[in-house]
Amino acid sequence: MSSVLSDDGPGPEDSGAARRRRRSTTAIRESLRELSIQLSLLNHQVGARLGIKDADLDCLDLISRHGPLSPSSLARLAGVHPATLTGVLDRLERGGWVTRERDPADRRAVQVRTLRERAAEVIQLYAGMNSAMEQICAGYDEAELDVLADFLRRTAQAGHGATEELAAR
Repeated sequence: MSSVLSDDGPGPEDSGAARRRRRSTTAIRESLRELSIQLSLLNHQVGARLGIKDADLDCLDLISRHGPLSPSSLARLAGVHPATLTGVLDRLERGGWVTRERDPADRRAVQVRTLRERAAEVIQLYAGMNSAMEQICAGYDEAELDVLADFLRRTAQAGHGATEELAAR
């Protein structure tokens, strides 16, 4: 009878499976840490080439992906104080990366949007990584890609939750 159904505790094959699972989980965590470092270094190089600070590049990406955004919404997404965000937006606007415009729904409110004419510069600097990602993804079938996408989405959500928890303390 299987150890799952018995009270005998885990058998030798079960403890081996548990060790393998722990090793795999640890390898995933370590790989995610390494990925985080490598992406941070890549983003730093991209920002340096563009003359943009790391935090400014992060905000530019958030505006590009989620915008147009109000400054308060962007501050929440970026996890920065609104006063800090004002400086970021001033630098991005002076650099020709974003514009602040009146919200058509509420003329008293402001929305920030990216300037499309500058997007090609950013895309070109990430071309090497995007090409490498295409090659990597080509090695997986559609079902595997779905699992990877789900894992990464859930990991990003966990990171978001952990960030909010720390910020609330």
